[in-house]
Amino acid sequence: MRLFLFILSICLCLTSPAQKLIISPLCKDVYVYTTFGDPGDGDRYPANGLYMVSNKGVVLFDTPWDTTQFQPLLDSIQARHHQPVVMCIATHFHADRTAGLTYYKQHHIKTYTTKQTDELSKQKNEPRAEFLIYKDTTFTIGQYSFETFYPGKGHSPDNIVIWCANQKILYGGCFIKSTETNSPGNLSDANTKEWVQSLKKVRARFGKPHFIIPGHQDWSSNESLNHTLNIVQDYNKQTHD
Repeated sequence: MRLFLFILSICLCLTSPAQKLIISPLCKDVYVYTTFGDPGDGDRYPANGLYMVSNKGVVLFDTPWDTTQFQPLLDSIQARHHQPVVMCIATHFHADRTAGLTYYKQHHIKTYTTKQTDELSKQKNEPRAEFLIYKDTTFTIGQYSFETFYPGKGHSPDNIVIWCANQKILYGGCFIKSTETNSPGNLSDANTKEWVQSLKKVRARFGKPHFIIPGHQDWSSNESLNHTLNIVQDYNKQTHD
């Protein structure tokens, strides 16, 4: 059923090879949005974000990577759901998560990162949020709640995951790799040894999610957490040998 919904949503949303924004239904009141950026090789590479529609407004998890899609995403959400975006949380300091923070702050959307992400964003001259999260926190917006969780270092020193308890969604950002890839991806700020333990903490804490959303590529499988663990363990074994 999950794979059917994924394929259906792509068929409905992807109308052109040049499409810059894809919005795909995940479950009731929750949508995956995908924009595209250049990782440095000149190719368009997909980056997944999430948004949740509550009766008190819409919450964004991460911002578009493509800077031309900050406003189109807001416009699409308003047109589809007749609700404003009221809050945005970025899951680590890289541009594919934080690029739109300044733009959304200027549009009176409450933007959040952890204190650790803010420090790194300041050092790296990346956009910064208006509000800071100092510890793992549960937010309630309208009828829905979600939890931020810092498991430890992994893809980056500051990466957090988000758990949507009502829908049993684990939003992993770049901390979790898609089953579409066997590569650990960008390791410029990674700690692959600690990443293994951090993944095990997430797996122990959040049990059996109905959906797992990685930061990039296909999100139709809920095995991506275990898949990421295998990728990082294999990478560590190869580099150690």
